[in-house]
Amino acid sequence: MKQVHLSPEQRRYLVERYALDERELDLLLGDLWSFTSEDPEAYVTRRHRELQREGWPNEAIFKRVAEELGSGRFASPGRTIRQIRRMIYG
Repeated sequence: MKQVHLSPEQRRYLVERYALDERELDLLLGDLWSFTSEDPEAYVTRRHRELQREGWPNEAIFKRVAEELGSGRFASPGRTIRQIRRMIYG
């Protein structure tokens, strides 16, 4: 997990505002960093593996991931099912 560096004032504000201790703040910041630093290709690959483990068929996975990508998480435009397949399989 990447360490996110904040000024002491920023840390104090977040700890007080959200009633967190320093350890909880570090965990939250690490999770947020991981979540927001993932690029679309890494997201597609990770979601494909997760949904496969849950027993989803590939066609349903491709459609679901296309919808998720188009939901606004990434600044880039949504992807077609064909583009998603290419991200996964090359």
